[in-house]
Amino acid sequence: MARQRGHDRWIGRIVRALFALWAEGTRRRRLGHQAGRRKNVSHPQQIIPHGHVLRYTLRERLVHWIAGVSYVYLLGTGLAFWSPWLFWLAAALGGAQVSRTLHSWAGLIFVGAVWYMYVMWAPQMKHTDDDRRWWKALKYYSTNQDEKMPPAGRYNAGQKFLFWGFFWCSLLLLLSGVFLWAPQYFAWHSLLAMRIAVLVHASAALFTIGLFMIHLYMGIFAERGAFGSVIRGDVSIAFAKRYHPTWYKEIVGESSSPRK
Repeated sequence: MARQRGHDRWIGRIVRALFALWAEGTRRRRLGHQAGRRKNVSHPQQIIPHGHVLRYTLRERLVHWIAGVSYVYLLGTGLAFWSPWLFWLAAALGGAQVSRTLHSWAGLIFVGAVWYMYVMWAPQMKHTDDDRRWWKALKYYSTNQDEKMPPAGRYNAGQKFLFWGFFWCSLLLLLSGVFLWAPQYFAWHSLLAMRIAVLVHASAALFTIGLFMIHLYMGIFAERGAFGSVIRGDVSIAFAKRYHPTWYKEIVGESSSPRK
């Protein structure tokens, strides 16, 4: 009983900390993310030597990789729990008991990283008229006909969709995951609620798997050089002109150049 009460206290602290993080993120958003903007690199400072442009700061890259590594671990352990055919993944990731224990904690790390990305990037993820035109021209993007695509800012419409998809799915995974982690903590738990939590958790996870595959395609094949930018932090000026001409215009103060 003492061990159970101690476990319940830990869950309670986690839930309260997550609500506090949500409240802080909401407060910063209402203030226009002024604190976040002060930390961003100014446009002139983004021009770096050897014909390159700074795309991601060290802070942005660290948060991105924390989210990425934790998600890959969650993906592996989650699939192991979902299907007996994939249970070998749990053995490869530390064993069944270790995977079961770390899955929940990795989930909290992932949600925290996604929420931090929300605080950093949400103002830049608002949909615009250019984004609507981008969706109408999606067939050209999928066939690498970049010259027929409308100009994109720092993030194109597809990247914004991925951002919001991961953000909302992370909230669904968190809410359903906390219930599955410790259903005895909630006085209102029931068999029906458990089944709903399982359905929501699995559905949100499957949707993120689709987003993850699209993310890999966009970062490795659709925009050549994008994957390197989350490692080094910079891209070539040619990359900025070709894939994100509106963003390039904001940096150098020039009119948007035709894609070449």
